[in-house]
Amino acid sequence: MTPPPTDRPDPAVLVLDRIPGRGEASDLIGAALEAGARWVALKAAGLPPGFLVLSTGQAGEFAQKCVNYRIGLAILGDIGPALATSSALRDWVRECNRGDHVWFLNDEAELAARLSQRSSGSEQE
Repeated sequence: MTPPPTDRPDPAVLVLDRIPGRGEASDLIGAALEAGARWVALKAAGLPPGFLVLSTGQAGEFAQKCVNYRIGLAILGDIGPALATSSALRDWVRECNRGDHVWFLNDEAELAARLSQRSSGSEQE
């Protein structure tokens, strides 16, 4: 699987409009590593159905693979409808956003600001 090219000037972030199928997560991480990306940013609008339903295991499995390979994961965009129906998802998002490896953010600008803040504060990855 070859990820679509991105016009993002920061090569440390691979931004994708859609996530591939469940079996392709390892390929995506491999492509990110090959490209020298330290973060994968997925647009919320392109997430497959059920991705944010924690009982499916899709989000947790993908996030765990990223963490295992020391690739950060950012979900960008509005996930309000999913949050409204799941207190477990709200808790998970809150915990993720307190950490350093998985974030749920509004857009690429917020990701860039958070990465900038992180790199100016400390270099722990």
